[in-house]
Amino acid sequence: MSNYYDVLGVAREASAEEIKKAYRKMARKLHPDVNPGEDAAEQFKQVTRAYEVLSDPQKRQNYDTTGDEKGAPQGGFGGGGFGGFGDIFEQFFGGGAQQGPISRTQPGRDALITATISLQDAVQGVVYPLDIETAVTCQTCEGSCCQPGTHPETCTNCQGRGQVQRPVRSMLGQMMSVETCHICRGYGNTIPNPCHECSGQGRVRERVTKQLKVPAGVASGTRIHLGGQGEAGLGGGPNGDLYVELEVRRHNVFEREGNDLHATMSVPMTAATLGTDLKFDTFDGEQDITIDPGTQSGQTVRLKELGVPRLRGAGRGDLVIHLQVETPTKVTDEQRELIEQLAALRGEETAEGRLTDRGNVFTRLRDKFGQRG
Repeated sequence: MSNYYDVLGVAREASAEEIKKAYRKMARKLHPDVNPGEDAAEQFKQVTRAYEVLSDPQKRQNYDTTGDEKGAPQGGFGGGGFGGFGDIFEQFFGGGAQQGPISRTQPGRDALITATISLQDAVQGVVYPLDIETAVTCQTCEGSCCQPGTHPETCTNCQGRGQVQRPVRSMLGQMMSVETCHICRGYGNTIPNPCHECSGQGRVRERVTKQLKVPAGVASGTRIHLGGQGEAGLGGGPNGDLYVELEVRRHNVFEREGNDLHATMSVPMTAATLGTDLKFDTFDGEQDITIDPGTQSGQTVRLKELGVPRLRGAGRGDLVIHLQVETPTKVTDEQRELIEQLAALRGEETAEGRLTDRGNVFTRLRDKFGQRG
């Protein structure tokens, strides 16, 4: 198999634009509708195949790594010692060739891409702009593959059938072999004036922007199906489908568990002791948080219906705020004196630790951290 870079006459480090220009230049010279020679037709197939591989980032990476665009060596019955049987059948019976001409119009491929959104966009929904490179119908020829003002012409070699018959001698005597017409390549017609913009393909690769409507409640791994927005087909064929897989970035405040959101808020020791009202910023705006007197670290405040909307169903999860009581690490002499007075009033001049029920401690720890990554 020829090296695809050598076929196009470009270096291995050539850019996508350089590969595209090289292909267009060679395709105009070798296209069967312009150069009907058998050698030119075979070269055109090689040039087209080389471009299909090197213009696709994934296929190009596989080709550079393994020497094959599929990422694995080819083999099996088609390429091993059993190929002789296939040659015989092809010679006598046309290799199972399609009866009648084939259509230039072929459907486009489906495409899968990844889009990264914020947690807030996942909670509230967003219209996300997708900037992608894909195959689109050629605007110059509108998918006809012909230069504007021209049309395909019936192939004079096969009379529009796409196949030709020729007598061959075999061990069984003289037989008629059916094979694909090498002039029109099985299409039944030729294009004397292929479109200069798309080199007779009916489509070109462009960078386009699509608007993706992301519903509220999606999560990492959610796939959104956009029917008919994949790659345009050859010869004005219908577009394939586009699948977008979402990835949600981690948030520096909130963490998602199912449809609930979790956050941690620090509370001054005095506020936790006396109780107070605090403000807390959420995706739905600022909310009032009531801290009850005697609040301990690890207690939670649950704000109903301020979590993640259910993607399939009504309602939302909750926002769970985990409270963390802050103990001052530095105090002034005056503050120390007041704390000592408080300790004396509470009879806590000499502190003694108290063992807490083990089950309750581990239950709280499990509830707080057990399912959080």
